[in-house]
Amino acid sequence: MKQTLATIRRLLGPAGWVDEDSHAAYLREWRGLYHGRAAAVLRPGDTREVAEVLRLCNQAGIGVVPQGGNTGLCGGAAPDASARQVILSLERLNRIREVDDADNTLTAEAGCTLSVVQEAARSAGRLFPLSLAAGHQTQIGGALATNAGGVNVLHYGNTRALALGLEVVLADGRIWHGLSGLRKDNSGYDLRNLFIGSEGTLGVITAATFELFPLPGQEATAILGLQSLEQAPVLLASLRQATADRIVGCEVMSRFSIETALRHVPDCVEPLEGSFPWYLLLQLADAAGGVSLEERLHSALSACQVQDRIQAWRIAADEEQAAALWHLRKSIPAGQRGEGGSIKHDISVRVSRIPAFLAEAEHRVCERLPGIRPCAFGHLGDGNIHFNLSQPAGMNPEDFLRRWEEFNRIVHDLVADFGGSIAAEHGIGQLKPAELRRYADPVALELMHGIKATLDPRGIMNPGKVL
Repeated sequence: MKQTLATIRRLLGPAGWVDEDSHAAYLREWRGLYHGRAAAVLRPGDTREVAEVLRLCNQAGIGVVPQGGNTGLCGGAAPDASARQVILSLERLNRIREVDDADNTLTAEAGCTLSVVQEAARSAGRLFPLSLAAGHQTQIGGALATNAGGVNVLHYGNTRALALGLEVVLADGRIWHGLSGLRKDNSGYDLRNLFIGSEGTLGVITAATFELFPLPGQEATAILGLQSLEQAPVLLASLRQATADRIVGCEVMSRFSIETALRHVPDCVEPLEGSFPWYLLLQLADAAGGVSLEERLHSALSACQVQDRIQAWRIAADEEQAAALWHLRKSIPAGQRGEGGSIKHDISVRVSRIPAFLAEAEHRVCERLPGIRPCAFGHLGDGNIHFNLSQPAGMNPEDFLRRWEEFNRIVHDLVADFGGSIAAEHGIGQLKPAELRRYADPVALELMHGIKATLDPRGIMNPGKVL
């Protein structure tokens, strides 16, 4: 290993080699659950250097942990404790290679942050709709590796839906040049979608071509208060119809989730007069002018209130009010940290079954541990709910977190009963491989192992993750 690392150090030069006293920032997973050790932290400057690093590591049998912005929540970008793996940071691959106005595409390298890509698209009069709370840190490569979702999936789809082509370095150092940017290509297997969501276990994505969209000519944001979630899926369908399908985001928030943000995060304010068990946050956008989006939304919400589907609602009067509502929603994860120990579940079920799932899940966890505080929030529009559990007030956090597996079984068994997924948008990483083996279809697992063996026969790519 020493000889291989010495060769890599000469190859990358000072800019590409991180001294050991600066390793700390790369070793700890963002949420703090995983903290490993690395034989080296590497920062290649281009695709050619990535390819040479992988070729050398493959020959020597050295495990490689690809890392983007390190904002993942399942330990997918953290090394193990052996100090025999190298971290491959893509942060220096940070160029916008091309923006094609006529084709409505943008090609970016994997180390570009989400906010940089959004700004590059905006400068060209276009929209890149992927939107995540950690947009200033999240890198495009990481978003692709986990098939990130975010708040605009309802209208634009997840990262997989936005990517038209990829450039990928394989485990043996070969480069797949797949940056075609084509909307239609039926010439063989869909390799692009194989690498998206693979969490760096099959190869390293070094660049991607994305589809862009027209910038919104008008937007509207509204907050709704509900006594029950039972009618929420039907309500959403009705509002999509009434607004000519201009809803790009629909977030659900329990009262407790909002209270955590109000208590622990600065500049969060009550969204409505009075308190409600559930809230929906709606974001609408339209590229065209003409009929006022706000007026159309106002009419639709008024009709729903008359039908007792909504107890209270408010449309943001300006961008400042809209930003305040989104600040409240994005502050929930930070707010929950202020409540002590938290057991997290990133699940999805069919949109129509969300109310029944949440009602049963809350009943089961509260029955198992009286005083536990379910903190449910997430993306109602695509069925992805973060069903997190805060410790009972006054309970020792360590005692609570030791019951993580116990509550996993309760929640994940129910997800399986509902035909859902135990990993909706955060991936598997090193947090959930055992859960994947427990719940995945056996044939699917066999196929995944076969693909892994074909593309990474020596098992160097992100060892211990996913499978």
